[in-house]
Amino acid sequence: MGLAGDREAARRRWLRAGVHGAVIGIEVQPGDRVAAGQVLLVQEAMKMEVPLEAPAAGRVCAIDAAVGEVADEGAALIEFEAGAEAEGEAAAAATTASVAAARGAEPGAERASLARLRARRALTLDAARPDAVARRHASGLRMARENIAALLDAGSFTEYGAFAVAAQRSRRPVEELQRQTPADGLVTGSGSVEGRPVAVMAYDYTVLAGTQGVLNHRKSDRLLELCHRHRWPLVLWAEGGGGRPGDVDWPGVAGLDCTTFARLAALSGQVPLVGIVAGRCFAGNAALLGCCDLVVAVEGASIGMGGPAMIEGGGLGRVDAADVGPVDTLARVGVIDVRVPDEAAAARAARHYLGLVGAPRLPMSAATPPGADPATLRDALPENRNALYEPRRVVEAVMDAGSVIELRREWGTGVITALARLEGRAVAVAASNPRHLGGALDAPACDKLARFMQLADAHGLPLVSFVDTPGFMVGPDSEKTAMVRHAARLFVNAAALRVPVASVVLRRGYGLGAMALTAGHFHAPVATCAWPSGEFGPMGLEGAVRLGFRKELEAAPAGEREVLFQRLLAEAVQRGEALNMASHLEIDDVIDPADTRAWLARVLASACAAPLPPRRGFIDAW
Repeated sequence: MGLAGDREAARRRWLRAGVHGAVIGIEVQPGDRVAAGQVLLVQEAMKMEVPLEAPAAGRVCAIDAAVGEVADEGAALIEFEAGAEAEGEAAAAATTASVAAARGAEPGAERASLARLRARRALTLDAARPDAVARRHASGLRMARENIAALLDAGSFTEYGAFAVAAQRSRRPVEELQRQTPADGLVTGSGSVEGRPVAVMAYDYTVLAGTQGVLNHRKSDRLLELCHRHRWPLVLWAEGGGGRPGDVDWPGVAGLDCTTFARLAALSGQVPLVGIVAGRCFAGNAALLGCCDLVVAVEGASIGMGGPAMIEGGGLGRVDAADVGPVDTLARVGVIDVRVPDEAAAARAARHYLGLVGAPRLPMSAATPPGADPATLRDALPENRNALYEPRRVVEAVMDAGSVIELRREWGTGVITALARLEGRAVAVAASNPRHLGGALDAPACDKLARFMQLADAHGLPLVSFVDTPGFMVGPDSEKTAMVRHAARLFVNAAALRVPVASVVLRRGYGLGAMALTAGHFHAPVATCAWPSGEFGPMGLEGAVRLGFRKELEAAPAGEREVLFQRLLAEAVQRGEALNMASHLEIDDVIDPADTRAWLARVLASACAAPLPPRRGFIDAW
């Protein structure tokens, strides 16, 4: 063989099968000039088409394969000579066409599958239903996707299950369902709030009245399982009419094996749960809402375990949807934690709450100043020991400016409960409210505080209490409310607290009520202090004098009894003053009111250093 023959042999080689599979197409013939990357032959393996491409520009010398034959991996299929010039633009065009043909598309054209995807996804978005959007906005409310966008960090939303439609394919055309029941009336997904992950579920009232269908229950379960697995907080927009009787594409009868409610309830105390409602929220939607840590209601909302149709069907008469469970009523009975004017405010409240429970400690550089000059606390209480004052001003002055969010303001008003930050640390705050029953703890106040303790403990928030109480509410009317059980809740819940407690007695620290406000007794908190105005006793001092000195008072002449009473009361006040209490070590310190914020910050810095112990079970008294 001459030199030219040697060079030609060196350029020639056999192209071999990359897989074991049948030859389903031969795209060239011997003698054809081809461009680099041009498809020469196609095999099928495991239902996938595997092309054999030219490694460079060159010529096909021979083909040792036939369509239908099965070639082993590595088998020689095509003899190829590299370096032979392809025929310019024609060869390049042939290469492009060959590759495009292998991919099933014309050169430069969008694939049909991608076009179908774009068209189908467009139907899931609000822009596809301008009439529904217009009606929703005309009612003063947002679309579900608008609410999600207002809550989450921009660009962070990943949707789950967008292509679901109502389970009604056996009674309605699929195309109609795609247009009219996008996402099966429930938008679900994950995103972030201030960089921290959060899951979202928003019932879409413009789709079948936000009812709960077969597939949107499956979507809920999928997301709730992810919340459990990844410890994602959940924000739920719960507006909707409950179960949907029109879904027929499933083999069940009543659907009472639905797991959504149990799954969401199982997250309670494990991750933060925020429920938001505007408009109508009935039956199953309301049941989910009620499981949330924080229930935020927009003015005009109506919430109930049954809507007008269910009420009428139960023989209970006709009622307007707005009258089932209006905000005014439900705020007074404790259903609603935060009442807001509109959905924009609801999103802000949710972000505020998630910011507190999602980031318990901010860097010191991010801490804000107090809500008021600490020196103003010296005048927060009147000199008259029986005069009223506003305890919320104390809370706001001690806590970081703008950080306080009060919960259930209109219910259980004998105690104020709020979340806030103290020098950047998220805390739970409970404060006696002398403006209601003089600060006595009645049954609603006990329930409010017991549940608040559970909330604080579940999310690892230390509890700060400001105490000014005459004790538990007593008397025949009080006992008709099962007061014994409600009061006991505070001791049972306090005994199971894992988070540290710090207590400040502002004025009256009387009896069992004061003990309940300090996690069971004055030495249960990591530290208990009092302002100089603090006064203490096993019960209200006036009552203690009248009861303890009844014989002396009855024996005194009628004209001298009041003088004797006032003298004995003055002695009791002196004996129960804060400094004397501290000298007997029943409290840990007496502080200048202006030092309250700094004292609490020091106490919590030490108390919060250790990890929390495991939770223990207990039987709630009520």
